[in-house]
Order: sequence, then structure tokens, then C-alpha cells
Amino acid sequence: MSPASLPRPHVQSCTLGPWETNCYIVSLPGSDQCWIIDVGFDPEPLLHLVRQAHLRPVRIILTHAHLDHIAGVREVLEALGPVPLAIHETEAAFLLDPDLNLSTFVEMNVTTPPADVLLHDGQRLTLGESEWIVLHTPGHSPGGITLHHEPSHQAIVGDTLFAGSIGRYDFPTSDGELLFRSIREKLLTLPDETHVYPGHGPETTIGRERRTNPFLVG
Repeated sequence: MSPASLPRPHVQSCTLGPWETNCYIVSLPGSDQCWIIDVGFDPEPLLHLVRQAHLRPVRIILTHAHLDHIAGVREVLEALGPVPLAIHETEAAFLLDPDLNLSTFVEMNVTTPPADVLLHDGQRLTLGESEWIVLHTPGHSPGGITLHHEPSHQAIVGDTLFAGSIGRYDFPTSDGELLFRSIREKLLTLPDETHVYPGHGPETTIGRERRTNPFLVG
């Protein structure tokens, strides 16, 4: 069976916490397996969606380790039991360090258990019959990743790219030059029809951002 004829992965969003972080549930028709992508504050609505659909999370994947994307990890693991936790190798230490994950900046002390899986650029991850490619898209944070499903033109981009905007690069571990390079070399090289699921705000497409995003046009 060719990749194009395989079932299209379903990406369901759930917005959590005071920073309105978009967290995602990725699943396949006819399967109870799913991924959870990012876990923000107060994740009960996310857990409700998983239970309502009778899904079984087989991996939690973090697009990066800023506090608003990791704050609910412990609560989700307590509710679901052991689920492998994956993050880019560059940010493994962020999970255990409130200074690195920025939670001390807002007078919090957010940590998660250590990662079980360390990801790297170009790695291929499988969920059922679907295969996703890890694209290392640093800049907003050093270990930011995009998850790209090429056959269905879907990309979960974290805080690298937004509808009409880009990720912040004024944090201590951010790098603006690297962020723009990630966007231009890793994201804008994807087909225009690629559907983009960002870490905050509405969904968009690569083509729309290529044409209209004020940070990228000109």
C-alpha cells in the first residue's frame, strides 16, 4: 500500500492554560493508539478527549520544553500510567531545570520526569501505519521540533511559526537568526498545501504564511 493511500492521521487540538497552549492528540482511523503532543497547564480537558474517544496514548512528544508546553506532563502521566516521554536531545535538561524551561521567570517550579526518548533531526517516528519525520527547528528554543507527516501534508510546528507571526526569540536560550533559518530552510520548503498546527493561535498553511506573514514577506 502506498503512503498516499494510507488512512490520514487525525490531529485534534486542545487549548490549555493561561497561555492558551495548543496541545494535540494524533490518532488514526480504526486504531485506539494515539500520541499526545505537548501538555499545558490543567490538562483535564485533554484527558477527557482521550477518554471520550477511547484512545490509548503510546507516546507523549514535546515540541519544546517551555513551561506552558510541559506543565501538565506529570498530571497526565499520573492519570494514564507509564507513557514514553520524548523530546529533542538538546532540551532533555530543560525538563528538569525550572531556569531553563522558564518557569522561574513566572515564580513557578515546573519540572517533568526525565525523557524516555531523545529525538534528533530526520528521525522517523511511526504511529500505526503512519510515519512522521522529526524536523529540528530551533530558534525559539534550542531543541524545538516540527513533526511532519508528508503524505497528508500536515505539520505540528510548536512555537516556531504562527498564523501571521513567528516564535519569540528574546528568551535566554533563544536565537533569532537560527529561528528565521529554521523557518526558511525547514518549514517554507514544505509544500504550500501543508497544514500547520502551531503551539498558539489558529491553524494555517505554509502557503498562506509564505504569502502573507509580515515577518517572512519581503
